[in-house]
Amino acid sequence: MTPLEKAKNIADALPEGGLFHERSWRISPDAFAISGEFADELDHLGYRLVRFQQACNQLYYLSVKGKQPAWIADLLDRGKPRELIEFARNQQFRNDIPSVIRPDVILTDDGYVLAELDSVPGGIGLTAWLSSVYAGLGEDVLGGANGMLAGFSSVFSGGDIVVSDEASTYLPEMNWLAAELNAVENSPDRWRVTDASDRASFASQVYRFFELFDLANVPCSDSLMTAALSGEARVTAPFKPWMEEKMWFALFWLKPLEAFWRSELSERVFVALRKVIPYTWLVDPSPLPMHAVLPRLDAHSWDDVAAFSQKQRDFVLKVSGFHETAWGSRGVLMAADVPQTEWRDALNDALAAYPTHPHILQEFHKGRLIEQSWWNRDTDAVVTMKGRVRLCPYYFPNGERVKCAGALATICPADKKLLHGMEDAILVPTAVQ
Repeated sequence: MTPLEKAKNIADALPEGGLFHERSWRISPDAFAISGEFADELDHLGYRLVRFQQACNQLYYLSVKGKQPAWIADLLDRGKPRELIEFARNQQFRNDIPSVIRPDVILTDDGYVLAELDSVPGGIGLTAWLSSVYAGLGEDVLGGANGMLAGFSSVFSGGDIVVSDEASTYLPEMNWLAAELNAVENSPDRWRVTDASDRASFASQVYRFFELFDLANVPCSDSLMTAALSGEARVTAPFKPWMEEKMWFALFWLKPLEAFWRSELSERVFVALRKVIPYTWLVDPSPLPMHAVLPRLDAHSWDDVAAFSQKQRDFVLKVSGFHETAWGSRGVLMAADVPQTEWRDALNDALAAYPTHPHILQEFHKGRLIEQSWWNRDTDAVVTMKGRVRLCPYYFPNGERVKCAGALATICPADKKLLHGMEDAILVPTAVQ
């Protein structure tokens, strides 16, 4: 089969109506190839990230109980409704962490870095579909042809997938996912996708596919939380707003917390994560002592940082969480790409928002250039594009065993710095060479 024939076969295999609402991507005849060594590294990364999320959860509770500094929980609770915080702190949810973990992995010239860690990720159905189709064409897809379906099934044996209006773009892929799971398990009602309308009852197991900042716009949220509290329904991701904050990367780098991370993670996991979590700052307006500087910035104040030239601003500025711009690529500013006045205004806005919506500043690492073929429908030919890769491996923690169930590669044109799903991006599964 020629590359052009492969690309057309992949396009013909798309479910009716697609997998995303009114969104498309470039189709490649080839999966994104990685080495077996890097595939093993992605498996190890899953274990480390589960340990990291467990440690984050533990640190929050220790702060609440006064066994770690109180400012930690105070910072993570900012901007959240008091009733949600009290609900989330209920003892029966004490050890719950998200059952689906997806980091955004940027491949660089000397390895990789983690741009973010998502606990309510999209792309599950898409990656499952891509894995199945490309495996059928002979690709050695990471996780196998059914790895994503098996991984999702390992979270729950069946139940409701609740999708909010805010997340409706992903409704087609969730419908496809539920249909495939039901077909595999030979039970047409085992999985059910439902909107977020006001409902009186749920299945005993629920996959929450909406962000907690959007609770006020999710009519069924009160009844779902009541069902979770009574034990009638087990919900993942858990209603823990502190687990959905991006500031954990900043807390990971704070010197006063280093002993905790080393102890809780183990020295080996701590050192491994230090290599891939980019240095991150809390955009905290508190004045520094006269003899102090912001670490690695060699600046005494944020006013000094606001005066940085574009060459000095190799950073990303973004809101930490619990905000309508805190997911997808929204609310993200590439500091080096804007004029001085816009940079200063954005940083000042972030500082002013600290009491309710803390922001973070993160080192930016440019993705390495790769080449990937794709089908140009205008010329009806397979051509090559130079691009940069965001790799999204999916993990479904199940006991001590954490394996990568599949990985979505989003290959954006070389001139793009923010790597995310877009019409000009190539979306393919990841396969071992």
